[in-house]
Order: sequence, then structure tokens, then C-alpha cells
Amino acid sequence: MVAEEQNTTFQVGVILDANSTNARVGMTSLSLALSDFYSVHRKYSTRIVLHPRDSRRQVTTAAADALNLLKDVQVDAIIGPQTSAQANFVIGLGGAAKVPVISFTATSPSLRPQTPYFVQAAINDAAQVDAIAAIVKYFHWYRIIFVYEDSDYGNGIIPYLSNAFQEVNARVSYRSVIPVSANDDLIIEELHKMKKMQTRVFVVHTTTPLASRIFLKAKEAEMMSEGYVWIVTSGLMNLFYSLEDPRIVESMQGVVGVKPFVPRSGKLKSTTTRWQNKFAEINPGITPPPEINLFGLWAYDTLSALAIAAEKVRFREPTYLQNTTALNSTNIFTTGTSQTGPKLLPEIFGTKFEGLAGNFELVNGQLQPSSFQILNVHKKKLRQVGKWTPLLPSSSSQRNANMTGFLGEELDQITWPGKSRNIPKGWEVSVSGEKLKVGVPAVAGFPEFVNTTNATNITGLYIDLFKSVMAALPYAVEYEFARFVKPDGSSAGSYDDLSQQVLYGEYAIVIGDITITANRSEYVDFSIPIEHGGVTRTQKIQYDDKINSELFFLKPLEKELWLTAIALFIFTGLALWILEHRVNKAFRGPASEHVGLIFYIPFMSLVFANRERIVSNLARIVIVVWIFIVLILNSTFTASLSAEFTTAKLEKDHTDVSELIRNNDYVGCRNGSFVYELLKDLGFNESYIRVYKQPEELDEALSKGSEKGGIKAMFSPTPYTNLFLSKYPKKYMKIGSPYLSEGFAFAFPKGSPLVADVSRAIIKLTDNHTISAIKANWTSQFNDNGPFEPSSTSISLRSFTVLFAITGGVTGVCLVVFLVSYLYKNRDFVQRISSSEMITWSKLRAMSRHFDQRDPNSFRSGEYASSRHQNPVPAEEIPSENEDNAGLNSDHKTEEDAHGSSSVQVESSRVV
Repeated sequence: MVAEEQNTTFQVGVILDANSTNARVGMTSLSLALSDFYSVHRKYSTRIVLHPRDSRRQVTTAAADALNLLKDVQVDAIIGPQTSAQANFVIGLGGAAKVPVISFTATSPSLRPQTPYFVQAAINDAAQVDAIAAIVKYFHWYRIIFVYEDSDYGNGIIPYLSNAFQEVNARVSYRSVIPVSANDDLIIEELHKMKKMQTRVFVVHTTTPLASRIFLKAKEAEMMSEGYVWIVTSGLMNLFYSLEDPRIVESMQGVVGVKPFVPRSGKLKSTTTRWQNKFAEINPGITPPPEINLFGLWAYDTLSALAIAAEKVRFREPTYLQNTTALNSTNIFTTGTSQTGPKLLPEIFGTKFEGLAGNFELVNGQLQPSSFQILNVHKKKLRQVGKWTPLLPSSSSQRNANMTGFLGEELDQITWPGKSRNIPKGWEVSVSGEKLKVGVPAVAGFPEFVNTTNATNITGLYIDLFKSVMAALPYAVEYEFARFVKPDGSSAGSYDDLSQQVLYGEYAIVIGDITITANRSEYVDFSIPIEHGGVTRTQKIQYDDKINSELFFLKPLEKELWLTAIALFIFTGLALWILEHRVNKAFRGPASEHVGLIFYIPFMSLVFANRERIVSNLARIVIVVWIFIVLILNSTFTASLSAEFTTAKLEKDHTDVSELIRNNDYVGCRNGSFVYELLKDLGFNESYIRVYKQPEELDEALSKGSEKGGIKAMFSPTPYTNLFLSKYPKKYMKIGSPYLSEGFAFAFPKGSPLVADVSRAIIKLTDNHTISAIKANWTSQFNDNGPFEPSSTSISLRSFTVLFAITGGVTGVCLVVFLVSYLYKNRDFVQRISSSEMITWSKLRAMSRHFDQRDPNSFRSGEYASSRHQNPVPAEEIPSENEDNAGLNSDHKTEEDAHGSSSVQVESSRVV
């Protein structure tokens, strides 16, 4: 008794909703913790006395209870209140009285900043948003619907959830705010509204009573079936085993939720047994839950922390300081100021220990989270399918971007609503179950793009591309094509009008040769381009008149090649004369004939018409190589000359857009195309822009020209231009560089989840070349060689360098061999000349006369007789002996000369 009288007693108020599950669990934990703590710490000089109050689920009652505790009991701390709405009032009163208010159930993130005397001994709701977003990221869901109650508890988490989903590229498509007092009809109405939306992923953040009603009605609305995803926050998961109605548990089958992770320990196991006995003692007639929920664990740790802090303070001031302004004030909320509270608060903040719920540590007045369990409602239990831990800051943002934080970066298999094990895609293509209506233009730029002639069998390049993309999606999508036509079958409008039908809900998708523009993107979302963009200018080809030039025939070969060929021409003729002059009768005669032969033989080789018989083998080698070169040179010249006759280029006038505008030339584009606005932006007056529907009309207009009622230039998207030029390749050509624009794409309603999946399918088909193959199948005749750029076809010397080197080398070698042979055979004569005392010029003249003489070994009678019988020549054409020796110095005649002359005479007489 003496020891008890010496104990310092700290007065602690408790404000809870007595008839709620959290209150029963909380009071059981507080009572058990109180007895457990002081049974272990018997020597402590302080004791805590609890003063419970019932707030009856009312904010005003909670405030009144707090005033009673502060004014009448003059408590040193308040545990509670239970809800965030109640806490908003109570923590203000506690702050004014400087009394710590410690709540283990009020988890709203908006509570903490109000006053330093509020202690959140529970994990803040904002701590779980990253774990929920990780689930969404893991399953690649990109559209979410929030379902939350209209209260401080419900509203407090929404900004944090929105930011978390934004981090994982998920969009909140709708927010369903349900009042706490909502009746069943309102809940059903809201559920049906959400059912009509495409999104099938719902994140629910409400208190347990409201959540129970939502899931019961969702099951009635058939929204707990396959394809739906329901994710709940920790508040509902914490109280799952406290749900008394089995129908609620049945309606929640397949739900996924998060819950702060609680490490299993021997202390927790032994405490649970004693806790269940205590619960049954305090709440007779109510079956104890199979485990202590998280709020019960936090309540147990809260009282332990408060008892430790009280022991550190030790001394308690028995009364509050009186507020002097309160004596004459009629404000019922005015209280005194606690002298113990300011001492107790820092001790609470500094208390750290290993509690039943894990590590108890307060940072900035809040319990710090560690990791979260990912739970799946399966039958009557919560099955853990994964564990989430916050990602640590990394030097590689890309690495964190690809991670979720789950243990092993994976989750166990989940049983989804409808007992399905197939991962839901998170949205429905058609909420009504009908086929998607896909709009196509009634008249496309070319029938090769979209052909709607047969309404029941629409074909074309972009139809096939769309079909292949939809087939590549990871799920089946049923659709049907619909032409954008009036009742009479004519086109219902422009491409802008067609795109707007998506906004009006007439079509779910619009496809075809539809260009991405800024204006259209205001009311539709486009996939990534299925075709490259750009606007090109097309004009008529005019053939060059350079063939009327006097020197046009010289154009095929460059000047250097002409000069080299002429030099080689002369060199070859001279070589042939040298090689044949001493041995061939045809190469003899006066000097004037020698010059003629030098030019005659190589030239006649160009047409293979030379009649002179080649006797020398070396000359034959030279003539063969020369003819080979002549053959190639002649063929190249002929081909190049032909190309020059067909070379085309655009006329020099009006090739610049500014000149087209300045000269008031008419230009054209397709009717209904965005190019019309582009031309206006470029500076063209509307009156000079003509529109056409069919390619044939554009062809006719370009052919006429601006002066004859047509157009000077056509402006069209690059895919149109490519196909147009493939139809008329010799009449028109691209001019200049394309104007930048986006490509062709598929149009969807704003926010459609199909956009991301279709874009990924396009990328996939592009990578595996499927799209290229489809385009090749339809556009094999396309000619996309870029703008036509006329260029010179003149052949350069470099093209014949090797051939000319060969013929020059062969000819030179033959000449060297001949001269060496000549000098060797006449070495005696050469030696006499070189050793004589004549001057150099006389020596050269003597050598020339000797070389000019006939080679006696080559004019044998038998050889010439046989040759003359094969090719008879008139006798008068055979020169006489005197003619053969005319101009020669008789002093230098040799025995060989006489022998040669007699041979020729014999030959001549035989022919006659």
C-alpha cells in the first residue's frame, strides 16, 4: 500500500465509438497493454489511468468528450479520437490545452500539419499509395476509377493517389464520390454509371461500413465478375476478419488490397491468445476475431509508448494553469493549459521500441511505415500474393522506372473476381457488348488506300494495316466498318468532319488516310503514325531543248575524254603505220598517203570497215586491242547520246513557291484535305487554290497548266504523291523538299485505352516487318525515289582510264618489241652509221631512209602470188621498181633492196 501511494498517476482520456469494431478492438488492446506493461515494469514509479468516453460516431460528441476530459478530469494525454473528422476538432482542443492527442485509427494525411500536439500513432494513408500504384504498374493498367467516401478520411488520400498514378503513367478517368450517408439507391446508380464506362479498374477508399454496402451492390450489378479489378486500401484490409456478415466476404471474392506488413513473432503469438480472452471478457456475446487487427496492434503499442514516456517525465503537475481570458469568456471551448503535456510530448516523440506491430518510431509525429503486404481475398481468408518495399533512391532513374518494389519483382497468381485467373486488361472495348463501329472515308485519296465501292467488302492498304494491328493486340476486339456517307451514298463531309464523328460518339475509331493535325488532336487521340508524313509539291515535266545546240553531239563525253581518245587514236594509227610500213604493201607510198593511213585505219575500225590487210603479228595485236576499246567506247557513246535525248528537267520558270504566288499561278490539292489550309498558310490566295476529288482530275489539271484552266503545281501528302507518280511516272515529278507534317494514323476518342495498345502493336509490327510486307503487297508499283533531279550524263575520263591504259600499254610494248627486233636485225648497218663521221642530222636521215625501205623477208613472191590470187588487184595499181625506190639515195642501196625489187617485179608480171 505504501508503494502504491508513492506512484505518480498520469490521467489519460480515451475517445472511441464504443459500439464500433475499432473501439472494441482498441479498448481490448489498451486494457491488455496496460496490465501487461506494469506487470513487467512493477518498479516503475508512474502509473496510467484510463478515462474512456463514447463519441457515438458523432463529431460533436467527440468534441464534448474532449472538453470534459480537459476541463473536468484535466487529463495529461488523450488517446483517440477514432475518425479523422472527429480528430479535426479534438486535436485543435488538445493543441490549445497543450495536451498530446494520440490517435491509432485516424490515418488521414491532412491531420498532421494542424498542431504539434497531434501524434499519429498509425501509418499515414499516404504511405500506401505507392504500393497501390505498383500493382497498377505491374499489370500495365493505364486507366483508373477512384471510389471514395465524401469525408475527411476519404478526401485526404486522393491527392496522393493521383500523384502516385501519374508517376506510373496511369490516368484517373473518373472519380466516384459517395456520401457516408448514401442510401442503396444512390450506390446502385453510381455503380451503373461506372459500369457504362470502359475502365474496369476501381480503387476503393472508404470506411468499412460503406465499403461493405458498395461490394454487396456491386455483386448485384454483376460488377464482381470476370474482367473487373477492385483494389482496396489498408483501412478495409485491416478490418477484413472483423466483417460479421458472410455475404460481404462472399461479395469481395477476388478483391486485391494492401496492408502494412506485420512481422510474425513469438510475442505476437502469445499476446494474441491473451488478447482474445480479454476481448471475450470485455465484450461478452461477441466472438473474438481470429487475429488482432492492425488498429489493435497500434493501440497496444500506443499505450506502451505513453507509459514509457510517462516514466521518463515522472512528475505530474496536478492541475492546469488557468487561462485568464477564460474567466470572463462565454466560449465553451476555452480551457486551461496543461503543465505536464509540454513535458510529456517530447518524451513520446523520442520513444523507440519493438512493438507488436513492428518497430515503433515517430518521425514528425507520425508512425513510420516499412513495407506492405499485397493481399487477395480468396474464400474466407486473405492470401498474401506479394510484398512491397519502397524503392530506394537510385543513381539510375531508368532502373527505378522499370521496377515495382515487389519482392522478387513478381506477384503470386491472383484469383480475380469471377474466380478468374486470367489477368484483366483493365478496360472494355465496348461496354455494351456490341462491335466497335470503325468509320472510314467514303472517298479516299486513292482506291488503293481505302476502297469503299463495295460497302460490304471495304478493302485497301489502310484497311489491311488496321486489321493486322487489331489482330496483334493481346485481346480480341470485334469491330465493323462503316462508310462516312449521307443517306444517298455520297460523302458526308471532309476528313475533319469524319474525325469529329469520334467526338460525337458516332464512331469508336476512324481509320484511313487521315493525317495527324493540331486541330484534329483537340477532339481525338491519335495512335502513333502508321505512315510517314510530309507534303510534297508535284509539277509537270518539260523536256530540255538542249538537243538543238550545234555541239549537242559532244555532250555524251567529257572534254578530257574526247582529247584522250583523239590522242590515243593518233597514237594507234602511228603505231600501226610503223609496224606495217616495212612489211605491208598497203602501207607503202608517198608521204602524203602515210599521213592518211595513220588517221584512216583507226577511224575505219570504228565501223569495222578497213579493207587493208594486216600482215605483222604485232600490228594484229594492236588492232585487236584497239577494236575492243572502240567497241566499248562506241557503245558507251551511243547509250549516253540516247540518254541525253530523253533527259528531262523542270522548266526554269516558276519553280519556287514564292514565284508561284507572285505570278498568280493556280495550284491544286485534294478536296477535304488539310493541305488546303497549309496552302493558305504558305500565302496562296483562296481563289488560286483548286480542289479535286479524283487522281484523274489532278492529272488533267496538271496537264493543262495554269494558263489553260488547270494548275501549275499539285500539293499533296507524300503517300499520295508516291502513288500518283507511280501512275504517271513520265509526266510529273516531285519538286523541292517536303513540308513537314505528321503522318497517317488511327483516331480514337479522347482518353481511349486502345490508343496505347494499338500504338504498341504498330511498333511491334514495324519491328517484325509485317507492316512493310503489307505495304509492299499494295504499293509494289510505288516509285519513291525522291524528287527528280536532272543531272549530266556525260562520261568522264575516269571511266576509261583502265581501258586506255591497257591499249596504250599494249601498243607501246608492240612498238618496243618491233624496234628492238629491227635494230637487232640491222645491227651492222646501225653500227656503221653510228661509227661514221657524219653529223647527227645526217645519221638520222640515213636511218630514216633505211627504215623506209621494204623488208626483203616480207615480200616473197610465193606469199604475194597466193594473196593476189585471193584478192586480185589491177596491174596499174602495182608500183614499178622505180616507183618503189623513188626518192631513195642510190648510194645507199643494199643487196636486200635489189632482191626486194626483183621479187616485186616477178609478182607484178604474174598478176598481169
